[in-house]
This record gives sequence, structure tokens and C-alpha cells, in this order.
Amino acid sequence: MSSILVAFPKQEDGKRIARLLSGYGFSVDHICTTAAQALSEMNQLSGGVIICGYRLPDMFFSELVECMPPTFEMLLVASERTLGQMDSSGVMALSMPLKACDLAETLQMMLRPRKKKRTPDRKKRNPKEQQTIDSAKSLLMERNHLTEDEAHRYLQKCSMDSGTNLVETAQMVLALMDFERNG
Repeated sequence: MSSILVAFPKQEDGKRIARLLSGYGFSVDHICTTAAQALSEMNQLSGGVIICGYRLPDMFFSELVECMPPTFEMLLVASERTLGQMDSSGVMALSMPLKACDLAETLQMMLRPRKKKRTPDRKKRNPKEQQTIDSAKSLLMERNHLTEDEAHRYLQKCSMDSGTNLVETAQMVLALMDFERNG
């Protein structure tokens, strides 16, 4: 079962988030005021989501995400300005002021069970399509210093944002990169 942790420097802020979530049927397992507390709780749980602010007294969110167990995902809550200056760190983010329905919908999406293996999806693609996706990922990895997972997530996000399938998105990325190279 997925757990929900809330970590903000002020306990009152964490309690507000927990009350808001309880109105949508979610149950917050722990409210923490430091990253150390959050990490300790995460290490005792099997997985879930941590909702946190940009900066805790002992760590920035970017340091916390590096220390988290791989079974947890982060939902960052920060000002629009802060989010605009942020690197793509592989965390889900919502801007302040926070809308209750946005928080609940995002959390629901993050907690939705995922398929453990993606191999069945890959078998459905023909080799040429898979090669296109792999080429686009390789190019993104080389050019933007991404890991393979980050490159794949980037392609997936672009695919969802543009309303195209993954192969078409990979083709667009390759075409854009080729255009930039050849002027």
C-alpha cells in the first residue's frame, strides 16, 4: 500500500495539507518538519509519495530527492517563480497558491498502480519503431546529459503534451535535433 508523507518546515503547513487531503479521502501517514525525519519515515515504509516544500531546515528538495528510497516519488509545492528557476529534477511539482483539486488529482495520479514491467509494451512495437525511440533517447542522453529513464520520461511527457504517440514524438525529436545540427 502506498504511503503519503508531508514535509514542510512549519508543522501547521503540513497539518493544513493533511486536512485538505483528508477531505478528498486521502490519509497522510506522517507529517515531518525536517528532511531527516522524512527520510527516516520513508525508510520504514514500502513506498508512496512525499509532498514537500522547496526548502526544509536541513535540506533542499533536490538533496532530499537524491537520498529518498526508489519506492518513493516527490510532489514539490513551491512558488511559480521558484519552479520556473528549477532544473528538471524528475519530480512532480505544483505551484502556490495551491488549489485543493489540483493537489488531489496529482496525488491520485502519482499513487495509481503502475505496471511493474514494460516489456509487454515493447514487444508490441516493431523493431524499426523501437529503434526510433532508442535513437531519440540516445540523442537526448548525449546532448542533455540525461539518464535513459529521464530521456524516456521526457519523451513520454512530450508525447502526452502534444497528443502524439511515443514513436511520432521520437521522430519529432530526431528531426529537430537533425535540423539544429544541419542548420
